[in-house]
Amino acid sequence: MGDSVTIFSLIAALLSFVLVAGGIPLAIKLSVRAGFVDAPGGRKVHDHAVPPIGGLVVFPVFVLIFVFSGFAGGTHWPLIEALALLMAVGAADDYKPIQPWIKFGAQIVAACVVVIPGGAQIGTLGDLFGFGGIWLDIFSIPFSIVAMVLFINGMNLIDGVDGLAGGIGLLAFLWFIAACVARENIVLLPGLMIVAGGMAGFLLHNMRTPLRKRASLFLGDAGSLCLGLLMGWYAIKIAEFPGPTMLPISVAWIIGLPVFDECAQFYRRVREGKHPFTADRGHLHHHFLDAGFTPGQTTAAMLGIVAFMGGFGYLGIVLGIPQFVLAYIWIALLFSHMALSYRPGRYVRLVKRMRGKDGTEEGSLAPSNTTPSEKSSGRS
Repeated sequence: MGDSVTIFSLIAALLSFVLVAGGIPLAIKLSVRAGFVDAPGGRKVHDHAVPPIGGLVVFPVFVLIFVFSGFAGGTHWPLIEALALLMAVGAADDYKPIQPWIKFGAQIVAACVVVIPGGAQIGTLGDLFGFGGIWLDIFSIPFSIVAMVLFINGMNLIDGVDGLAGGIGLLAFLWFIAACVARENIVLLPGLMIVAGGMAGFLLHNMRTPLRKRASLFLGDAGSLCLGLLMGWYAIKIAEFPGPTMLPISVAWIIGLPVFDECAQFYRRVREGKHPFTADRGHLHHHFLDAGFTPGQTTAAMLGIVAFMGGFGYLGIVLGIPQFVLAYIWIALLFSHMALSYRPGRYVRLVKRMRGKDGTEEGSLAPSNTTPSEKSSGRS
C-alpha cells in the first residue's frame, strides 16, 4: 500500500506541475486581456504591469487533483472551504485593494474553519525548555487559531520579491515530504506532493534566473494567503501527537523565517506608533535590496537561509540535538532579528558586510549601480 501511494503521489505531483506550468501562459493572456494586472506606481517600483494570478492557477489545480484523486477525506473539506474563502478575498484585494481588517478577518475565519471542524490543532509544543513536554489542553484551539493566522499572514507579508514566497513554500513542503517518506506517513504525502508540484510549476514563471530576467506573473494575495494556509495546515498535521512525523521544534525551524520577519515588522511598527499592518519597506528582503542585492540575489540568499534553517531543525533532531537546545537557539534568533529590524540601518550595514564594506569590493554579489526598477518588485 505504501509503495503504491508513493508512486501515485509522484504521478499526481507531475500532473500538478504540468497543469500549472502549462496553464500559466494562457492564464496570463486572459488576465492581461481582462485588465487584471498589478500596475506600477506608488510604492511599487516594478516597471511593467504583471498579472497577480499565480495563486489562482496553483491552488485550483491542487484542489482538483486532490479531490479527484480520492485522497481528500472528510477532514480535508474544511481545508478546501478555507482555501476557497482566501482565494476569493485575495483575488478581490489583488483586483482592487480592500480594507486590511476585511482581509485579516478572512484569515481568522479561515483559521477557525481548519482548526475546529478541520481538526488542525496543536496539542503539544514538545519538550521546548528541557522540563518535559508542554501540553496545551484547553488552550489548544485558541493557540492553534493564532498560529494559523500567523502562518497565513506571514506568507502574505513576505511575498515581496520574485520567487521568494513560492520558494519558501516549496522548501517547506520538500522538508515535510522528506519527513513523510522517512516515517512512511502515506496520509499526508499525496497532498504535499501535489502542492509541491504545482508550486514548482509556478516558480518556472516567477523565479528570476539567467533565462528569466523578471517574473511573468506574481503569486498575488490569493496565492500568498492560500500558501500560508496550506503551510500552516501541514505544519500542524505533521507534528500531531501521538507519533508525530516531525517534532514541533523542527517544524518551527522550517517555517521560521516568515515568522521571524512577521514578528519583527509588528514589533517595529508598534514601537514607531504605526498600525501593525501598515505597509512599508522594513522587511528582511528590503534590507537585502537596500544593501545592493538584486532581486534575484535577494531571493537566492533568503532561500539559502530557509534551506539551512530547515536542515538544522530537522537534521538536528536526527543527530541527537535536544529539543530544548534547538528551541533556545530559535528564540535567540527571533529576538536578535527583532532587535536588528527595529533599526533597519543596522540590518542594511550587516547585510552589506556580506558583499564587502560598501558593496563594491571584491566578493560583491552585485554592481553598485543597480537601478531602482531592478532592486525590488515592490509588492510589499
